[in-house]
Amino acid sequence: MSAPVADLTGWAVEPFTGGSFTHDVYRKGQGPGVVLIPEMPGAHPGVLALGNHLVDNGFTVAIPSLFGQPGKALTPGYALATIARGCVSREFAAFATDKQRPVTQFLRALARDLNDKTPGKGVGVIGQCFTGGFALAAAVDDAVLAPVLSQPSVPIPLTLKQRRDPGLSELELGVVADRAASGELCVLGLRFSEDKMAPGDRFATLKARLGEAFEVIEIDSSPGNAHGLSRMAHSVLTDQVREVEGNPAFEARRRVVQFLTERLMTP
Repeated sequence: MSAPVADLTGWAVEPFTGGSFTHDVYRKGQGPGVVLIPEMPGAHPGVLALGNHLVDNGFTVAIPSLFGQPGKALTPGYALATIARGCVSREFAAFATDKQRPVTQFLRALARDLNDKTPGKGVGVIGQCFTGGFALAAAVDDAVLAPVLSQPSVPIPLTLKQRRDPGLSELELGVVADRAASGELCVLGLRFSEDKMAPGDRFATLKARLGEAFEVIEIDSSPGNAHGLSRMAHSVLTDQVREVEGNPAFEARRRVVQFLTERLMTP
């Protein structure tokens, strides 16, 4: 069994400008809003399948196309070329620590726009891999009530300082921590235990700052694990999902939907 995939059928697209950046945004669904930030190399068929799953569970989903070609299948060559371009872009500041990344201004503006156009108490933001930490930085804005960090990999963890860095500036993290301490904000983090690109040190930093407001789902990918997962397993919500009961990525995706429902839908 393979991971779920989908195409662009039913997604409406239009450009959106925020924070001096303009990107196409693909929208679909009805209900509370969720900004689904693609992982590298972009809104590939696995990301679109995740978007459709959220739509099917009652959400309006907005997918900003920050890089890559939406709908294009994921291949190693395509992924490497897109990652290389992303790593040198000032918009993403892929290696910087304690950094306010310019792209987060765009994402906050998109979250506010989506919140204005959808029902519910606020919006969720899901970041994945290269964009994982962007979801937390977006939560500086009051419109964001449910950030989800799936295998956050920026800054690229080459040094201990980069591995420990939370993926946003100290100023931004302070705002998020204050919102969490007041009970206004909860955060969900997902990673595989052996994933070097989304280091456990990063989650330890976030746990120390956010406390009980940071819920961590860490899936065992160590040698001999019960589900036969490779130690190279990385993308929790896309290529590791198998739509069968008991698959740990399937169960993590289920928890994401539950988390968004609890935080965004009015009882």
